[in-house]
Amino acid sequence: MLEINHITFTYPDGDGIRTILDDISMSLEPGLFYSIVGDSGSGKTTLMTLLSGLESPAKGSLSFNGEQLTGKNTEEYRRKKIGIVFQAYNLITYLTALENVQISMDITENLVESERKEAAYAALMKVGIDKNKANRRVTKLSGGEQQRVAIARALARDVDVLIADEPTGNLDETNTKIIVDLFKQLAHENKKCVIVATHSKELAANSDVLFSIQHGRLIRSE
Repeated sequence: MLEINHITFTYPDGDGIRTILDDISMSLEPGLFYSIVGDSGSGKTTLMTLLSGLESPAKGSLSFNGEQLTGKNTEEYRRKKIGIVFQAYNLITYLTALENVQISMDITENLVESERKEAAYAALMKVGIDKNKANRRVTKLSGGEQQRVAIARALARDVDVLIADEPTGNLDETNTKIIVDLFKQLAHENKKCVIVATHSKELAANSDVLFSIQHGRLIRSE
């Protein structure tokens, strides 16, 4: 479904160039739950932004269902095919949790208008946010609850690929298990392609395929 081919990512560093990702390739399939681990600064977040179509590599390409993503079709890919859970949440602070989920659904054509509110509530319930909390402004929720709203926002759009950067970083053990089980369900039962960058040993241990980034190179293990 999703493939990167010989990608290299660099940025200027003083008088030189620093290489973050060095000629890496990976193929990602529907129905599998992938995790990406590595030390802080290893390039996990960079790889997630490349997979999301938010950054362009110095070399190499990103393809979705066999079509290389460039220009207009990259925008359509982000709008209709993927859901992104950002490490910093990126919620709209003056809206409720429900409104944050609904507004993200406005950019996709995957649901008809009459289904949107119900789908938003359902997505929030899946991550443990009940109707009472769903109708609170997100600034009235805890950091862990805001992270779960960010996950629900991505789920509600019924996309093919879910990309999450440290989605359990602010969650306790109980809520981490809820999210891990949800990711497994989305991959195995709903045939989504779930890709997570994480420091969580529990999350990594429950994934189907584990990638690690070491010195700019990508290593895969089942």
